[in-house]
Amino acid sequence: MPAWRDELSVAEAEFLAERLIAGLPEPEFREAEATVAPLGLRGTGDLGCIIERASGTVVIVETTTNSILGEVTGLGDLSHASIVFSRDQRYAYVFGRDGGLTKIDLLGRRIVRRVIQGGNSIGGAISQDGKWVAVSNYEPGGVRIFDSDTLDLVADVPATGGSKTVGLVEAPDHRFVWSLFDSDEIWVARFRGPGDLTIHKFTEIGAKPYDAMITPDGRHYVAGLFGEDGMALIDLWDLESGVRRVVDEQGRGDEKLPVYKMPHLEGWAMTNAHSYLPAVGRNRVLCLDGTGFKVFDRVDVHGRPVFVVAAPDGRRLWVNFAYPDNGVVQVIDTQSRRVVKRLEPGPGVMHMEFTPKGERIWISVRDANKVEIYDAYAMTKVGELPVTKPSGIFFTHRAGQLGK
Repeated sequence: MPAWRDELSVAEAEFLAERLIAGLPEPEFREAEATVAPLGLRGTGDLGCIIERASGTVVIVETTTNSILGEVTGLGDLSHASIVFSRDQRYAYVFGRDGGLTKIDLLGRRIVRRVIQGGNSIGGAISQDGKWVAVSNYEPGGVRIFDSDTLDLVADVPATGGSKTVGLVEAPDHRFVWSLFDSDEIWVARFRGPGDLTIHKFTEIGAKPYDAMITPDGRHYVAGLFGEDGMALIDLWDLESGVRRVVDEQGRGDEKLPVYKMPHLEGWAMTNAHSYLPAVGRNRVLCLDGTGFKVFDRVDVHGRPVFVVAAPDGRRLWVNFAYPDNGVVQVIDTQSRRVVKRLEPGPGVMHMEFTPKGERIWISVRDANKVEIYDAYAMTKVGELPVTKPSGIFFTHRAGQLGK
């Protein structure tokens, strides 16, 4: 054995040769007890989180059997909170009203790390490659970027005049995009790592951009305007084309109603051919063509819509409403563009989330301390979970979607 002559003694070499000639014994298989902790050996694709807004708690659920797996406490002020997920769907990043950024291990049901990064944060995003987590802040205005593994701060981007920042999303090609509420701007930032940050700033985009979304293909960023009718659109494939105003005709000159809760553009529903969004201060859902972002129809609804959520197959839209109409959910058929179902889950409907392939929809009912589960096709209730003051529902399949 010349290859081993400097490593083995003669006796060791002879023993090894004998074992190789004789062959190895047949392995013995027997039952063994699992040694992993609960949730340690399972997938993450059917997991989700529900915010308990009053207790600083995140409830961990799974959608295969519609059950609660556990909870994580100590997350601070979650009266307005949102969540994004790591690309492997194991970790949730929770953005709290108190400026807290918390990383949760969904399998271990524990806090990995928590930092107070600002005085009042409004949301966040995780980069396309999963390496960076960005947080948009009201106080102090601006965006801060953190390492997704350690939550160490890697970039601090102050806003013009301390403006509130809203509508933060990740975009293709190492970019984050956000709007500045007080200074009427949109910023497109390319961030490849610490010290490698460039920003393209768009000014005078319209009065008071209050929220925004990115289209599923990552091409268009659209900001809603609270100070005037219309929206501001940027083509991320062609920044030099500037800002284009769209949906200016959403009100048709009629009088706005009081706005008790701002609609969320994160809930803008997009199907293969069309887009649907809540009209600000009006009891209607706007229907837009898929490429020109022009209004071609309007659907009158029960109240001022907050979320307009499309089923994954695009067939129906589920709509909830602001106070005082927040005990109702309506379902709109996208072919006829008519309301086909009215549901009354209970007082304080806050959020809706489809399961990954859309066979179920979960609805949080804050003032009834429950989450109701519906068959999305029959539009009938099939389950209910007790959750204290639930608000946002976030399922892990969001990890593979831009702007989620």
